[in-house]
Amino acid sequence: MIKILTIKDKAEWVAHVNQSVEIDFYHTWHYHSLDNTGLPILFIYSEQSDFIAVPLIQREIPESNYYDLTCVYGYSGPLSNQKMDGIDSTLISNFKKAFLEFLSDGNYVSVFLRLNPFYNQQLLLEEFGGIYDNGQVVVIDLTKSIEQHRKNYRHTTWDSIRNSLKKGYYIKEEKGPDAIKIFREIYNQNMSRIRAADSYFFDDSYYLELLNNTEYDARVFTAYKGDVATSSTIAVFTNEIIQLHLIGTRTEYLQDSPAKFLIDGIAQIGCKLEMRYYNLGGGLGFQNDTLFYWKKAFSDLLLDYKSWRYIANPVIYQQLLDQKGIDKNTEVDFFPLYRYTPAFQTS
Repeated sequence: MIKILTIKDKAEWVAHVNQSVEIDFYHTWHYHSLDNTGLPILFIYSEQSDFIAVPLIQREIPESNYYDLTCVYGYSGPLSNQKMDGIDSTLISNFKKAFLEFLSDGNYVSVFLRLNPFYNQQLLLEEFGGIYDNGQVVVIDLTKSIEQHRKNYRHTTWDSIRNSLKKGYYIKEEKGPDAIKIFREIYNQNMSRIRAADSYFFDDSYYLELLNNTEYDARVFTAYKGDVATSSTIAVFTNEIIQLHLIGTRTEYLQDSPAKFLIDGIAQIGCKLEMRYYNLGGGLGFQNDTLFYWKKAFSDLLLDYKSWRYIANPVIYQQLLDQKGIDKNTEVDFFPLYRYTPAFQTS
């Protein structure tokens, strides 16, 4: 049976996430309610007591009668009441048929999903084709003691953390409008410095909603030097995983690297809370760049990050490329390619 939920169907959406085994906060109704890029929907295929669901964002394709599907910012992908590697092959095959029917009936041209690196979601999507290896994410294994995983820190990183301690740095977990104001000021300065796209900037209402919900545990942590907030991050705790969601550092304190001190402090908190993993993410566009190298200084545990890029209607996809004068064989790493503009360099 196929069922499509929208953001209006909160109770059912929440119920399916709660029944799922391998989930992250990116799957939740609440996180999808914060997305303003399209219409959040949850596709559900079920057989008796088993189901496979896919959270999606439906977008109109300008000047056409067609749509495409993407995902929220972060790692979502399909979910199920069973582990991905334990789902029966018949159920997967029937799910594929149902999803293809959904794509055809809905005039969808393409689907883009960022898959969650902690789960084998690609097992559900391999029959479709379109699985891409996009790079790796850096993960701190919190099942080890803080002393054990500190041994994996790069020498210069550990030196920087110890220097922060000597200089009197300390970490505070903060809540409320004042915490949001501090975080936003630091984060926006950071994003402006690196010339981030507009989509990386958020208003106060986004942060208030993100931090006040009952589906996941989002927290603000800030590193102080004296009474000055130098670096701040929003970390989200869900299903034994900590996600480094957003982070920033004041320009004038970059030489002290308080973000390193902050990450180490959150890793300590994660160990005490018996979390399993702390995901630091990858490089910009998941490339092996300086950001990736900076994160690798904390851990040698690297997980593959994959995306699903599926063309549901090849004829219309090609027509849309032709309309924009885009060569389908271009080496630009962007999907769907008909939405590419030079101002945005990642999917």
